[in-house]
Amino acid sequence: MKTLTSNLILLTGALALPISGHGQTSETDERFARFLKRFPEADLNKDGILDVPEARAYQQKRKAAAADKPEAQRAKPTHADVSYGDHELQAFDLWLAEPQTEGTATPLCIYIHGGGFRGGDKKVSGAIVERFLNQGISFASFNYRLTNGGEFPYPVPMHDSARALQFIRSKAEDWNLDTEKIACYGGSAGAGISLWLAFNDDRADPESTDPIARQSTRIIAAGTMGGQSTYDMRIYREWFGVPDLPYHDALPDLYALQEGETADSPRVVALAEDASAINHLTKDDPPVYMTYNRPNTPVTIETDQGTWVHHPLLGLKLQEAMHALELECTVTGPDLEDDSYEDIFDFLIKKLSG
Repeated sequence: MKTLTSNLILLTGALALPISGHGQTSETDERFARFLKRFPEADLNKDGILDVPEARAYQQKRKAAAADKPEAQRAKPTHADVSYGDHELQAFDLWLAEPQTEGTATPLCIYIHGGGFRGGDKKVSGAIVERFLNQGISFASFNYRLTNGGEFPYPVPMHDSARALQFIRSKAEDWNLDTEKIACYGGSAGAGISLWLAFNDDRADPESTDPIARQSTRIIAAGTMGGQSTYDMRIYREWFGVPDLPYHDALPDLYALQEGETADSPRVVALAEDASAINHLTKDDPPVYMTYNRPNTPVTIETDQGTWVHHPLLGLKLQEAMHALELECTVTGPDLEDDSYEDIFDFLIKKLSG
C-alpha cells in the first residue's frame, strides 16, 4: 500500500490536470478511485464518488492539520541555513538522525528542489523528513543558485549541488554521517540535478588544497518526481515525435541563450548534451526510482510544456537505457504500475538502509 504522502503527491497531480465542467477528466478517474479506496474519509458527501471539490477540500484539511501540529512535535533542522558558498542561495538545512545501532554513522538522504532552475526553495514537508529520521537516516535539503535570466546558467545549479554534497561529506565525522551511504532525490529540476549527480564522473580532486573539493560527489541511489533524463530540445522533439515542439520557457535561461541561437546552435548543443543525465550513463551507476503524476499519453504541438517536460516517456527512455546496462530503474505513474517499492521514499530508505 502506498503511504499517505505518496498518495497526496498523486492527488496533487490529478488536481493539476484540466477539469471539465462536469467533474474530473477520464485521465484522473482511476487515480481518484484508487485514492478514495485508500482514504474513504475524503468522500465528504458519502456518495461513493470522489469529485474535485472533495479532493481539494481533503487536501486542504491535511495541510491545515500539518500546520496545526505543535512545534515541539515537528522536526526542526539540527543545522539550518548552513552556507557552502558566498551566495545567499548556497545554503542547506540538515536534520541529524539517531543511529539505529549505537556507535554507527547514519546514512543521508538529500532533497533537491525543483522550479525550472528559476524558482523553488529548500523547504520540505516535515512528514517526509520524519519518515527518514524514524529509520535512522539523516536528511538534508539544498538551495542552489537559480538561473536568474541567464546570470547563473548551466552548469551552475549542478555544480552548486555537487559542492553542497562535498561540503556535507567534509563534515561527516562531526555530524556522524556515513559517507558511503548518501542518496539524492528531487522534483523536476531537482530530479534532473539528482540524476546528473548519479551519473556524472566523480568531481573529487584528490590533489586540491581545498579539503571540500577533495570529497566525492558520488551517490548510491537517485529518486525523481516528474524528472527529466534530458534537457536537449532536439531530443524532446525526437522522442515525442513533434519536430516543431516549442522551446521550453526555462531552457533559454538555463543555457543563457544568445540572440539568434537555437537548439541546433553548436554552443547550445554542447551544453544541452552535457546537461542531459542520460548522456553520462555508465554500467557502474546507481539505481534510480522515477515517479510521474501524468499519464503516458501522446504529446502533440498543442500539449502544454508543463505536461511534456514532466512526461513519463522521459523516465521510460532512461529505464530502457539503464536496463540495457543491467542497471535497476523503476518508473511509476498513473498507468505505469510497479510494486517493487511502496513509493519513492521506500526506495530511498531501502537503498540507504541496505
